[in-house]
Amino acid sequence: MTDTKDQHSAEMRVDPARAKTLSSSISSILSRIESAKPSSGPPVRLVAVSKLKPANDILALHSAPHNHLHFGENYQQELLQKSLLLPREIRWHFIGALQTNKCKPLAEQIPNLWCVESVDTGKKADQLEKGRAALCEKEKDHEGMPLRVFVQVNTSGEEEKSGVEPEGAPDLCRHVREQCPHLKLQGVMTIGAIARSKEAKEGMENEDFMRLREIRDQVVKELGLQEGDLELSMGMSEDFESAILCGSNEVRVGSTIFGERPAKGDAKIKETVGEGKE
Repeated sequence: MTDTKDQHSAEMRVDPARAKTLSSSISSILSRIESAKPSSGPPVRLVAVSKLKPANDILALHSAPHNHLHFGENYQQELLQKSLLLPREIRWHFIGALQTNKCKPLAEQIPNLWCVESVDTGKKADQLEKGRAALCEKEKDHEGMPLRVFVQVNTSGEEEKSGVEPEGAPDLCRHVREQCPHLKLQGVMTIGAIARSKEAKEGMENEDFMRLREIRDQVVKELGLQEGDLELSMGMSEDFESAILCGSNEVRVGSTIFGERPAKGDAKIKETVGEGKE
């Protein structure tokens, strides 16, 4: 952690009442994750989706008693600004739609970017590769530390959803593994259809989650990998418990932890000292 970042973190005010609310919310989610997880199931990573929420909220959850590490952001500029304010130990996940021309700076400018979850073309993977390679050249302590990526799959077939088509997932996964030495293929990700999430709440298995699991198993077989080499990232605030039942290794939960988000134009990167909290 840099001295500047120490100074910024020290200047940020964490309102005790807000911190208590956030602590209660994330404790509830962690408890629900444990309850949903089969006794013999894999560990489940919680990515706290903090988009449009101030850095103070993130600092509150990153501090004791939770010391939470994994936070997700959807907007590149917001992520960059927060990464400059907050401790280097935080493990950032970029979970928003990727633009090819912004992939290289994303991977180059944020040293503690832990994972990019929305890779859906080879061109985007190639640009992330260039960015991570440039970072490793500048900061030697990052050599041998690849940037993790998930390949996003459009399992629902909805036109408005990002993601590679299911039949293209194995080739894209192979591209990442064979052509991008500074990237690590962590697994596959999907954002399922809302209607299917509602059906799953009524006791039905979520088709999108089952489809992603099938795709993961196909990729493992075609690439000659071992079972457990690739993770499943699926499940959000409305459906993370059903995702865990389907074998998810990672869930992305935002509003259930942080509360309703402001409009993008009203969002603040940082609450200043003495300013009221929401």
